[in-house]
Amino acid sequence: MAAVLAGCGLTSGSDHVTLHLVAADYGDSAANSSEKYWDAIVTAYEKQHPDVTVEVTVYSWNDVDAKVKERVAAGDPPDLAQIGAYADYVAADQLYKAGELLSIPVQADFVSQLADAGKVRGVQYGMPFASSTRLLFYNKTLFAKAGLTPPTTWEELAADAAALKQNGVKYPYALPLGPEEAQAETLQWLLSGNGGYNQNVSSYSIDSTENVDTFGWLKNELVGKGLTGPVAPGELNRADAFAAFTDGEVGMLNGHPSLMKAAAKKGVKFGMVPMPGLDGPAKISMGVADWMMAFRKNGHARQAGDFLNFVYSKENVLAFSREYDLLPVTNSASQVMSTAEEDADLRPFLKELALSETYPVGRTSWAQVSAEIKKEIGRAVTPNGSPATVLGDLQETASRAENEAGE
Repeated sequence: MAAVLAGCGLTSGSDHVTLHLVAADYGDSAANSSEKYWDAIVTAYEKQHPDVTVEVTVYSWNDVDAKVKERVAAGDPPDLAQIGAYADYVAADQLYKAGELLSIPVQADFVSQLADAGKVRGVQYGMPFASSTRLLFYNKTLFAKAGLTPPTTWEELAADAAALKQNGVKYPYALPLGPEEAQAETLQWLLSGNGGYNQNVSSYSIDSTENVDTFGWLKNELVGKGLTGPVAPGELNRADAFAAFTDGEVGMLNGHPSLMKAAAKKGVKFGMVPMPGLDGPAKISMGVADWMMAFRKNGHARQAGDFLNFVYSKENVLAFSREYDLLPVTNSASQVMSTAEEDADLRPFLKELALSETYPVGRTSWAQVSAEIKKEIGRAVTPNGSPATVLGDLQETASRAENEAGE
């Protein structure tokens, strides 16, 4: 009986359980490493739960997904993993459902769009841990010199970019379609053109008329007119575009909350507005989330769930969001942030989160599709590139990946 109970995580005799968590590092220095955040969480939790030890290993975002994958392949998954994607592990039947772990109030507290993004076939496995949206950042100094106001439509954005170019701005609009994060910039533009990756809920729609029209506009009205700077969009990575913005060389670009601190540190005066759309501000913004998941192999559902209920308390979610300039994944923390004076800078992003759409992360095929978008989408806006051809090729890749995954 003791052996059977031990396999369920409810050990007989000694009730002590050790939970292993692998987590990503959101810090940019030793001073704000995620290790410090988790140390504080674990210390507070273990004080109340002497029968549980939580061991946390933190890796950089460059390594964390691969480290978890290695452990799973070796038959030694952690109890909990806080990483970038969960769908592969659902497909392999390795994860607990969120409902098997969390209390009903905690599960119900997730922001609805993010909870939905954590579902596969209507069942939630991925628990959102951090979220973010994008706004159009603009350099106030450069705009003032050119006598401009921030754009609300694509037409105004192109006109502002032309005026900035006339004034000698190096990157009137920075369009990072390089391999680092092209899938993000792409989705932001597709949504603003009333398209997206999944206009049909049941399948990909990458080569839709709306999407082809969006990239046709980008190619002809921005890139073709020399309004995106000296580096070809397909070779410009997001980190380089952000660095150019903080150096005062960019008029406009899409940015997430962390850009605020980086720009302010360099003395760049900036404003932020919703992404322009065809005939006014875009109705839907791009949202992104990172995920918490729990592996079933060690059988620690009760202890893992109890720890997660603690992690997702309003106070802990707020502390994490404020430390790393990210958006809360729960409604209770979002409500606090929507009125607290100290969170005023994040409020515009929080407003966009309510109108956001995330990547199709619940699809096992998404990892392959995303990788192909990063590799190929820049060709759509080259002088000899064809948006219809490139998006058509990506759609073929997506359909093939979808079929292979049995989705």
